[in-house]
Amino acid sequence: MNIEHLKLFVRVASTLNISSAGHELGLSAAVSSAHINKLEQELGIRLLHRTTRNVSLTEEGKVFLPHAEEVLVGIEAAKASVGVGNASPMGTLRITAPASFGRQHLVPALAEFLKRYPLINIDLSMSDTIVDMVEGGFDIAIRNAELKDSSLIASKLAVDKRIICAAPSYIEEFGMPKTLEDLKAHNCVNLRSFDTWALKSEGKTVNIKTHSKLRTDNGEAMRDASVQGLGLSINSTWNVYKHLNSGELVKVLEDYPLASDTAIWAVYPSSRLLAPKVRVLIDFLKDWYGTPPYWDTE
Repeated sequence: MNIEHLKLFVRVASTLNISSAGHELGLSAAVSSAHINKLEQELGIRLLHRTTRNVSLTEEGKVFLPHAEEVLVGIEAAKASVGVGNASPMGTLRITAPASFGRQHLVPALAEFLKRYPLINIDLSMSDTIVDMVEGGFDIAIRNAELKDSSLIASKLAVDKRIICAAPSYIEEFGMPKTLEDLKAHNCVNLRSFDTWALKSEGKTVNIKTHSKLRTDNGEAMRDASVQGLGLSINSTWNVYKHLNSGELVKVLEDYPLASDTAIWAVYPSSRLLAPKVRVLIDFLKDWYGTPPYWDTE
């Protein structure tokens, strides 16, 4: 089976335009059409519905596509393993990511990533629920939660520093807490099931049961509630750095850091060969976020 024909088919499946896909690979429209015809003849099936205006995948084409992508990924991985080849990574990259971080910091990065790697397509799923990567067919997951699955390989993308903050209007009305004991008298905005705060004091971890004025299941909603003056909240700096810079939020109890060592991770199944498209995304995101990440520079 001709590998160049497979590359063309994968690009046509993305662009739904034979001429455009061929142009990306340095082929004329006539040659591109001929290559697709030869691939269909070799397989004995029709991969594309073609009219004078539209191109779409047949049912057989939809079934064949992921297998074609895996063949191309395998070839590129084999070349890379011995330092051969300089072809750009290609194929569909299936990503799952937490919703708030994904909207704020992954989507903008992916926009630039796709410009740099035009042969890659993204299938992005955003949810605050931890999904089964293998069952979901994902190539990579972006996570900022504790990693419990030992079958996954994790690569650290950036630190995930978390702080206590509040709106100036709240501090003006209720005062600035100065000790951990003061927290018990303050209103707090919490994620559900996280109303006990673990903080460091004199080298020890102190657990403080807070009064939840409002509970939510979304980090952006928790942040926005604090901006409205509803109470203190624990937020990742990536979620509040703009609000700190604008003065909508201020840091509280900076001498009592959270008893946690969290990070933004890229994880993938250990049973799967690290495809070039996954490797370049990990490297790209590490560089994009920086050390320290751009949201922690003051």
